[in-house]
Amino acid sequence: MQQHISSLLTILIFMLQFEACISETYIDVYYTNDVVLPCDNTSSLNSSCSIITWFYNRDNSETIEMVWNGAIMENSAQAARLSLYSNCSLGIRNIVAEDAGLYWCWSGNTTAQDTIVGLHILNIAASQTQNWDGYITLTCTLFKYSDSQLCGENSIVWLNETGTVLLGSGARDIGPMCVSLLTVKPQRAHNKTYTCQYIKNNSVKIEAHYTPIEYTDQFPVSYIMWTLRIGAVILMAAITVFVLRDRDETI
Repeated sequence: MQQHISSLLTILIFMLQFEACISETYIDVYYTNDVVLPCDNTSSLNSSCSIITWFYNRDNSETIEMVWNGAIMENSAQAARLSLYSNCSLGIRNIVAEDAGLYWCWSGNTTAQDTIVGLHILNIAASQTQNWDGYITLTCTLFKYSDSQLCGENSIVWLNETGTVLLGSGARDIGPMCVSLLTVKPQRAHNKTYTCQYIKNNSVKIEAHYTPIEYTDQFPVSYIMWTLRIGAVILMAAITVFVLRDRDETI
């Protein structure tokens, strides 16, 4: 099987020199959503998907077979979340970060047009705990193919619920990811929402939203209460030691 992959990659590299043989597209999807990757081969083949093979590559070092001759490869990590449709498109359920990368639909037919699909995945998450001053950090991450173009500084934009642009950290490349941070102080307003947008060619490709948990003004009070409880435990332990020591001396 490894020999098959090597020979197929050689063919693919050769075909990449001729754009007429390749249909290339990019899809941006939100984390945990479902996605369908198109295969443009079937229109010219006019046949079933029995000769269709789907490959996946994340970091340009390892190529994985997702579908081989129309059958889903059960030994792939994504097998349980994959579907092959009647038009040979590849469906992926419950998208995760590791799904980002390059996919291509290959038929082995030199007269057919092979399809390359780049899959980008956007996710927004908050730090698990508040800082001592009540602020939290939001992280907007675009997972992408490692060899795809670098992030522009303004490729990720932060907005509040009114559409006002907020000052984030600016997008940075961290491995196969574009990352931008935003530090905010959650408020008690019910309609408070933060949005991160992925911008490419002056167009919004995809956006993700985050609504903070309602924190109350009791955060400093709870901190004080925990401090008092710990102090009480220490005091009780000290008293117990003192009483036991005094009893031993009396005996």
